[in-house]
Amino acid sequence: MKFNRILIIQTAFIGDVVLATSVIEKLSAYYPDADIDFLLRKGNEPLLAEHPKLREVIVWNKQKAKYRSLFQLIGVVRKRHYDLVINLQRFATMGLLTTLSRGKVKVGFDKNPFSVFWQKRVTHQIGDGLHEVERNLNLVRAFTDDFVVKPKLYLSENVLSTVKSWTVDDFITIAPSSVWSTKQFPKEKWIEFIQKSDFAGRIYLLGAKSDRILADEIVIGCPGYQVVNLCGKLSMLQSVALMKSSLMNYVNDSAPMHFASAVNAPTTAVFCATVPEFGFGPLSDHSHVVQVRDKLNCRPCGLHGKRKCPHVHFRCAQDISVDELLSTLPG
Repeated sequence: MKFNRILIIQTAFIGDVVLATSVIEKLSAYYPDADIDFLLRKGNEPLLAEHPKLREVIVWNKQKAKYRSLFQLIGVVRKRHYDLVINLQRFATMGLLTTLSRGKVKVGFDKNPFSVFWQKRVTHQIGDGLHEVERNLNLVRAFTDDFVVKPKLYLSENVLSTVKSWTVDDFITIAPSSVWSTKQFPKEKWIEFIQKSDFAGRIYLLGAKSDRILADEIVIGCPGYQVVNLCGKLSMLQSVALMKSSLMNYVNDSAPMHFASAVNAPTTAVFCATVPEFGFGPLSDHSHVVQVRDKLNCRPCGLHGKRKCPHVHFRCAQDISVDELLSTLPG
């Protein structure tokens, strides 16, 4: 079967977009002459803006006139006459778009309420032993092969040059925040980790502009250490470039973990309320998972954890010893 025009849909969070890049890699290898487009939500497009294997990045502005913009988007997609539409989303909005896309072959997960109208449906099961990358690749398995390819982000020379001055000396990075608070290793724990470390290089704190206050508090808590708050000062790809050159990247179960995977950067991932068994763990060749050693009946408390610990104690984070993180510190 030959596909000349392909659309990949993933309008979820930043990390989900990163994991979806494995599908780009697989399809571009099998259909090198195909025009591949990627549909994502507004705000995530900088990740793929310079992707060499994509013809176009299509943006859905779901925060502004969500449904009006959705139907405008459906009109745009229908005019493209895609040969293959791959929907990685499991929710109704993108299911409707896929159904109305006029795509010759429509593929997606069976959890999507519109999947009954598609040519191919694939089971998606959290905790089935597969990584989310493998589950995504199962959508195109019938058109490609069984081999797993890692997600990949491309860094232009321009992006690499903008962070060059920060990579002269030895450094590590910490991405201390998360959208979900119970996925986030506590501020006091990050401070304790830095204070107990004997790392002589710089420590860069990475994150969005909204993370600056948290990062400032960590800097204040670590006098005498070379801790630099870069939250909100770098683009997503600049952060990725910095992580690629880092001796170690300390992250939560969040987007920066997937950034590291996409450039095969060394990673220490801290799992608090969630568990690696969900299938979203680090994929770098040099990676470590840190989590509470005691089995807690309340963990995991959900796919994304909770906004607050339902039992208040937050033992899944508080009971993690920073010695676990120190053991992965570069010598």
